[in-house]
Amino acid sequence: MSATVSTLWYVDAPDPAAVLREFSPDRDAAQALLSRLFPDLQVDPGGRVPLTEAGDTGEDDGVERFRIGSYPGVTVVSSRRFALRHPSELPAMWLRTPAAERTCLLASDPAGAWGSFAVWECGTLRRSFGANTVEFFEDQGLPFVWERPFWAGEHPLRWPPNVPPPPESLPFHPRKLVEEAHGAWLGFRYVGRRDDELDPRDIETWSFTLRTPVPQISVPAPKTSWWRRLAAH
Repeated sequence: MSATVSTLWYVDAPDPAAVLREFSPDRDAAQALLSRLFPDLQVDPGGRVPLTEAGDTGEDDGVERFRIGSYPGVTVVSSRRFALRHPSELPAMWLRTPAAERTCLLASDPAGAWGSFAVWECGTLRRSFGANTVEFFEDQGLPFVWERPFWAGEHPLRWPPNVPPPPESLPFHPRKLVEEAHGAWLGFRYVGRRDDELDPRDIETWSFTLRTPVPQISVPAPKTSWWRRLAAH
């Protein structure tokens, strides 16, 4: 399991996977969204990036990168801002613009062996979860039906041979639960994709950078001396 994920999904379509299969992302709509969210910053568009590569959104020289796929009834925003161990702490601005029937945060960190997800329905938190293999960061709301096999021990965490699992270890790998959330909510998985599911490599986003605008300095026109004005007459 190697996919690094930190995405926020706005879903109004009843079948988001069908939308992602049929349509291409709208760059102008994506840029307009960022401009509404960050009106004081300059938004520079880039090229298309597959969703599987959208996790590479860092900051270099003060430039912040976003990957956005704006589809009819489905919008995905990829940013390090969403790599939250406590996803319920997502700033409210992300729930207001754009407002959606369902907003889903999904984060998965291979290096730290942790994963998290949360879902808001019409802006109200319905469920949030975050954990690594031995520690819960948060676990709010009632688990969904698709979570039950994980909590029942049907997807046990595998430890190296001759390494006894810590007594506080989870009965599953949290990143696998995040993959299951992708399948349940969006119809695809980064790892362990089923034959009938959408391939995330076929989901495209547009790349954008945010930067502080360079102030425009106006230089006043040089004044003409009084004797030059007289000479001109």
